[in-house]
Amino acid sequence: MSLGYAEQLSFIEDVGKVGMTEFFDPSIVLQEKIERLAKMIQKSKHLVVFTGAGISTSCGIPDFRGPKGIWTLQHEGKPLPEASLPFHRAMPSMTHMALVELEKAGILKFVISQNVDGLHLRSGIPREKLAELHGNSFMEACPSCGAEYLRDFEVETIGLKETSRRCADVKCGTKLRDTVLDWEDTLPPKEMLPAEKHCRMAELVLCLGTSLQITPACNLPLKCLRGGGKIVIVNLQKTPKDKNASLVIHGFVDKVIVGVMDLLSIRIPPYVRIDLVQIIITQSLSADKKFVNWTLRVASVHALKAPLPFIKSIEVSFSDAQKYKAAILHEQPFNLKRRTVTTETFEILLKLDFSDGCGCLCTQINIPFGFKVLNDCFKLDKDAAMQDLREKAIQDFGCGQNAVIERKKILASKTEFTVHAIVTNIKAFESDSLNNDGQRAKGSMNGTVTSRKRSKGRKRKSRF
Repeated sequence: MSLGYAEQLSFIEDVGKVGMTEFFDPSIVLQEKIERLAKMIQKSKHLVVFTGAGISTSCGIPDFRGPKGIWTLQHEGKPLPEASLPFHRAMPSMTHMALVELEKAGILKFVISQNVDGLHLRSGIPREKLAELHGNSFMEACPSCGAEYLRDFEVETIGLKETSRRCADVKCGTKLRDTVLDWEDTLPPKEMLPAEKHCRMAELVLCLGTSLQITPACNLPLKCLRGGGKIVIVNLQKTPKDKNASLVIHGFVDKVIVGVMDLLSIRIPPYVRIDLVQIIITQSLSADKKFVNWTLRVASVHALKAPLPFIKSIEVSFSDAQKYKAAILHEQPFNLKRRTVTTETFEILLKLDFSDGCGCLCTQINIPFGFKVLNDCFKLDKDAAMQDLREKAIQDFGCGQNAVIERKKILASKTEFTVHAIVTNIKAFESDSLNNDGQRAKGSMNGTVTSRKRSKGRKRKSRF
């Protein structure tokens, strides 16, 4: 996990109460409370979820004020926790994916998050049903036209500063800004206004993994009380808002939510991480017209000079290995220049070696090559191709599958662009993959459960 966000924040002395004691409800009490919560969710016509760092600790991202939180360790003069995986490779937790399914079922109406890890969006919560109060470390926004760009790399700045990229709209082109707030920045109306609206409408505001200390965000759940709504808090530490809650649950968020989903007979869907890469081939004739000079570039879809964090190196080989020398590209940008005769055709074989945090070591992409740019500018159904890729990954329960989702040709410059979607992680969830302490069971490695016993959607009768 990257601690860049915490390290880039301006220093302030008062970050709220830290190092708070954790409390755990006895097993029988916890189960009774889970059943109460499930009934409240089932009866609610307008459920709003308010999330904090506690829903992401099982993703390898430390919280801030817990016994081993970032602010707690800083306050005690201790070194910050070491990364268990790259921040950009963190995968949604059981709770994140359960919220996705509750939204799809029409039960969850809105999510309010104080987190900057981007996991709600990555998990599949629609942007229009999400308020990211403190921003998103993987999001850039255009201050002119309002366009947002979700990246696969961590944006290099915080504090609403200009980044190195511009708006992709040719009519705009304004320099983009990061979206992450610093201490002195006010909460953006774009996020606050819908959050306030939904809290006022809510019959139930479910607070998950938050100490509810930072104002004005922590006061948002209270807005449901005036209309007769109720608050439920799931957190290991006591919070200043416990007295306002109808139910307070001291337990691991994942364990509580998994229990609720089981009682509601709603399966938690697997998470499939798909990353995009573009491959660009440019050709030109030599002066004597006997040879074709060509350049292969493997680049980010976000910008030609943007980082490709999930690729460590690329091994390039050719179908005619006797004629063409293989190469290994270690440094970004990944470029290879070669010269071949105009009459030959062959395949370029690319082995993409993945960086740490990916669910498999590599994948291979084969590219047909010849001195000719085809005129068949056929359109690809991107959404259908992505869905097919997800389904295949779930069926095979593995990653590395890839598919072309976009192809563009520029005849004048003899340049072909292809965008490939690649499955770089898959993570399944089972209710029995948590033990009694809320930790992952032995059948889970790096959060990826190998069992597929519910992969086809086992149904159970609701207990309510």
